[in-house]
Amino acid sequence: MLNNLRDSLRPTLEKIGKGFASTGLSANFWTFVGLGFALASAIVYGMGVEFGLIIGGILLLVSGFFDMVDGQVARITGKTSKKGEYLDSMFDKISEVAIFLGILIGGYAQPYLVLLAITLSLLVSYARAKSDIINIKLQGIGIGERAERLLVIAIIGIIGFMEYAVLIVVIIAGITLIQRMVFTGKNIKD
Repeated sequence: MLNNLRDSLRPTLEKIGKGFASTGLSANFWTFVGLGFALASAIVYGMGVEFGLIIGGILLLVSGFFDMVDGQVARITGKTSKKGEYLDSMFDKISEVAIFLGILIGGYAQPYLVLLAITLSLLVSYARAKSDIINIKLQGIGIGERAERLLVIAIIGIIGFMEYAVLIVVIIAGITLIQRMVFTGKNIKD
């Protein structure tokens, strides 16, 4: 859903991309920064410290910001690459699993819900990867892509309802998986 807003936000995103590109630091650098903030968020969640939901949520939002920055810097500098795409995609999955692991270790949600959230989130990504292989593009297909899932975790977690946030992720990831499977099934040309 958020991917569908990119066109309307393009001028703002380009300004942000130009600002970060002007530092001379590569898109891959910003990818590493995003991963660092995500891992810091996971650690804070896992430690179960006082105000952990607030601190972890803020770190997660900052991570999401840098996840957007890296792509913008690559586009602005004209240095998009398969290696950068791969690194970004792998770091996205590593950070998502780490965040859910932190939530699990911190005891913020029932283990079965966290397991379902991780599994369905990875299956949503897997569905996209498999569809890409057969030239069916799924960006923007589904109500719960990675950005939406992590926003739910960050924002609802910040207000103190992490178990509900994880449950919502389970629901939207499940719906998105079904939407992607149906879309791909309808568009496969034998």
